[in-house]
Amino acid sequence: MAKRKPETRVRSYGIYRNWDPGSKALPQFEELTTRVKAVIDVEFGLIVNIKNAKNAELFYCIDHPGILDDTGRRRPPFDGSVYVKTNDWDFYLGDTIWEPIADKLGDWRMTLELDGNLIADQTFHIFEKDC
Repeated sequence: MAKRKPETRVRSYGIYRNWDPGSKALPQFEELTTRVKAVIDVEFGLIVNIKNAKNAELFYCIDHPGILDDTGRRRPPFDGSVYVKTNDWDFYLGDTIWEPIADKLGDWRMTLELDGNLIADQTFHIFEKDC
């Protein structure tokens, strides 16, 4: 029997709340947006639904605007991989703002790849004051 082709779709993106990384529950969706005011602990990102891809490796990357490490050097993008857990799976990719705010301002690009194909590509603009 031929393997079914994975189906993917972005369910939502923007601002979320109440996300516990230790829980299986997804964060609660709050607002559809790509512009996020830089407030401590604001949670932003996207939720993607993946079907027919159980055990496939999903690669993620969060390319931030220049977060600095303790020595003042720019940190590399946050990236890694996870395995799709079920044949109808929702995955949250997101981040939050913490002190100092200055190195969090700018564009944050979040991407997801499955089987060598880009399945999600969303950029969030983090700003300090209303423009």
